[in-house]
Amino acid sequence: MTDILRRMLQDRDWLLADGATGTNLFTKGLPHGDAPDAWNLENPDAIRSHYRDFIEAGSDIVLTNTFGGTANRLKLHQLDGKVQEINEAGARLLRAEIEAAGREIVCAGSVGPTGDLFQPVGDLSYEDGVAAFTAQMQGLKDGGADLVWIETMSATDEIEAALEAADKVGIAAVTTMSFDTNGRSMMGVTPTDLGKLAHTCAHHPVAWGGNCGTGAPDLLIGLLSASAEITDGDLIICKANCGIPEYVDGAIRYSGTEALMADYACLARDLGAQVIGGCCGTKPEHIKAMKEALETRPRGATPTPEQIIETIGDVTGSTMDLLSAAAAPEGRGGRGRRRRG
Repeated sequence: MTDILRRMLQDRDWLLADGATGTNLFTKGLPHGDAPDAWNLENPDAIRSHYRDFIEAGSDIVLTNTFGGTANRLKLHQLDGKVQEINEAGARLLRAEIEAAGREIVCAGSVGPTGDLFQPVGDLSYEDGVAAFTAQMQGLKDGGADLVWIETMSATDEIEAALEAADKVGIAAVTTMSFDTNGRSMMGVTPTDLGKLAHTCAHHPVAWGGNCGTGAPDLLIGLLSASAEITDGDLIICKANCGIPEYVDGAIRYSGTEALMADYACLARDLGAQVIGGCCGTKPEHIKAMKEALETRPRGATPTPEQIIETIGDVTGSTMDLLSAAAAPEGRGGRGRRRRG
C-alpha cells in the first residue's frame, strides 16, 4: 500500500489538511438533520464546490464527504442500501477536483464511527464492525481515494476494526480520536493510549493523532502529553476545532479567528505534528491563514503548555492532568521512545 503522506513529506516539513465538512455544507444550503453524505448523489455540484474551496485555500489533503458512510449510520436516513454508491461518489467527486487543480493533493476517504457501541458495552460485534467498515472503504477505494481517514473515534476496538477493514480492502489508513474536556475520548482513551495502540495493534496506521474534541489548546496539550509514545518514525496529525462552539442567535458559532488558527497551526508544527488542519467550524479562510503562517513563520522550539495557553487560550476541564500522569514514572510507557524533535 503506497504511503503517499511520507512521499509528499520527503520534500517538506508539513502537510496542510482541510477544515470542517458539515459546517461548510450548512452554508451551502444543507438542511439540519439531513445526511450530508446523501449530497454526494443528490447535489454533487455543491460537494465539488466544497472540495474546491479547500483546494483553492491551499489544502494538501482533502477529506471526502463520507463521515457517516457506514450502513450503520446511513440506515438512520433509509440509505443503508447505497453504501457503495455514496462512498464511491464522494471520492470520485473529490478526485475530479484534484485532477482539475493540477497539483498533488491527497484524496482522503473520511470514515467516522458507526454510531453503535461494540460488544460487550453495546450490541455491535467486532466482526460486524469490520464488515461495515470494509463495505464503506471499498466504495472509497473504487472512487479513487488514496487512503482512508479514520476519524473522530472514541473506542480502541472500533479503531482496530476499521484498521482491519482497511487491510482487507488494501488501502492505507490513518486514525485520529476525539478527546473531550477531560483530555480523554468518550470511552476514556487518552492520547498516550492511542499512541500505544498505534504501535501495538495488528494493522498499523500510517499516521495517528487527534481531531475535533474541544478547542485547539486541549488538543495540543493532549498530544504533548503523549510525547513519550511518539517515535521518530511516526507521522502525527493535529486537526483541531476552530475555537470553542458558542450558541449565538439561534445557531452554533465557533470562536476561532483566522489569527488564532494561524497561531495554532504553527504551535502544532513546533510540537511535532506533520499533518495539520482544522475540524468543526474551520472554513477555507482559516486554512488560507494557516498556510500563510506555516510558510512564513520560522519553526520554533517545542512549545510548553504555558506558551500554548498564553498564545491561543486556556484549556477546558482537566486536560492538564494528562501532563501530570505522563510525568509520573508509571505513565512514561517504559519503552525508551524518543520524541520526534
